[in-house]
Amino acid sequence: MAQLNPDIYLQRMFDFVRQAGALALEYIADSAPGLKPDQTVITKADCAISKLCRHMLADFLADPAHILIDEEDPAVGSYLDQNKLNAAKFIWAVDPIDGTRIYANRMPTFGISLGLMKDLKPWLGVVYFPALNELFFADGQYAYFIANAFCDQEHKQLIVPQDENISAQSLFFCNDTFFEKFNWADKDFHIMIHACAVVNLCWPAIGRGAGCFLRSSLWDFAGSWPIMRAAGMDFRSVKDGHTFDKVDASLFEKGKKSWELKEYYLISSARNYPIIKSKIIPSAPAVESQ
Repeated sequence: MAQLNPDIYLQRMFDFVRQAGALALEYIADSAPGLKPDQTVITKADCAISKLCRHMLADFLADPAHILIDEEDPAVGSYLDQNKLNAAKFIWAVDPIDGTRIYANRMPTFGISLGLMKDLKPWLGVVYFPALNELFFADGQYAYFIANAFCDQEHKQLIVPQDENISAQSLFFCNDTFFEKFNWADKDFHIMIHACAVVNLCWPAIGRGAGCFLRSSLWDFAGSWPIMRAAGMDFRSVKDGHTFDKVDASLFEKGKKSWELKEYYLISSARNYPIIKSKIIPSAPAVESQ
């Protein structure tokens, strides 16, 4: 029978990210980067951490109430079926290395993300930045930030709702495809591109930014999802403002881009959503030369 005590799952999640972080740091100087068919980067750390995750969750995954959505699973698209999702009490989603391009270039702002959804909704999440020694997690009721994680000097703080007053000091994070579709209409409210979804999501949860713009895959945000919600920040559609609060197969692409969200979402406080949205201007379509 599927267990409901969050501590059982959280301890396993902590053990996983700690071991995965050690692997990532071990391989970073010689990560053997390559390109997938879709031209995204993959390293030997991605493969090793994916394998580690499956090994460490094997007893849970033996229960048909659990499924794992793993970025590095060649069959990951087969789970993008609402009937299969409805039948799963628990949906795990792992991104072995988020910010793989950053990692392959030996830069520190990459993360390891593991999320657990219950009844299709975000429940538990752990995101670890091993090179920064920072960890974010949600325990099903609250969320926390830990500096100096997994050492004697660690410091834990409760994550509380964020509602920054927008000013020239403010930062807004977006993904690296933002300017393919949009322009930014405020020279004082600054935009920043990290090319790492978990940085974009977790940092605003502790006040390191007013929010972020995202169109990515389930594994990119599953670990951060309950953390952001604890910080009072929801996924709201840039198109019509609807809130994305549960896994719905119809909201994701299929085929080569399986599990990528179809829409763009703005993640912020409710008050800041219309303020930030007003600064996002759709680009004019390109005019073909005659």
